[in-house]
Amino acid sequence: MGQTAIDKMWQQYRQQQPEAPDTYAAWAFGDSEEMAEALAELVTEGKKTATASNYLLYELENEELPQVGQLNIILDGKGLPQAIVKTTSVTIVPFDEVTESHAFNEGEGDRSLGYWREVHEAFFKRELAPLGKDFHEKLLVVCEDFEVVYKKE
Repeated sequence: MGQTAIDKMWQQYRQQQPEAPDTYAAWAFGDSEEMAEALAELVTEGKKTATASNYLLYELENEELPQVGQLNIILDGKGLPQAIVKTTSVTIVPFDEVTESHAFNEGEGDRSLGYWREVHEAFFKRELAPLGKDFHEKLLVVCEDFEVVYKKE
């Protein structure tokens, strides 16, 4: 059902935006159903217009970094599409240099840099543990800004 719903949303978007590229990625935020659900809701509410990810994982998995103009279908905790976002900027900075404005744009908690650091340090530690890697303040973070271009009807 999830893939069918994803395909349907993409087709609806392409009908409205025929010049859109043929490719997209579909993914959920976080590492739990609850987190994916909450963060997808923040996107559809317009509160979340940025995200951050661990650069090391891109490197280890030989995965391409996000690109400006890239389209992503944001999934909820059940794997159902909620919105399509377009990447507007990508920067790579050490964890301790992530800005207050980026933390605010992530839309989580009280939107402060302190909150952002607390939850992202815990998240990155969970990601790094199975790899036998340690978290540190200079860990490179991929900071991505995006805009919602289509929402679930």
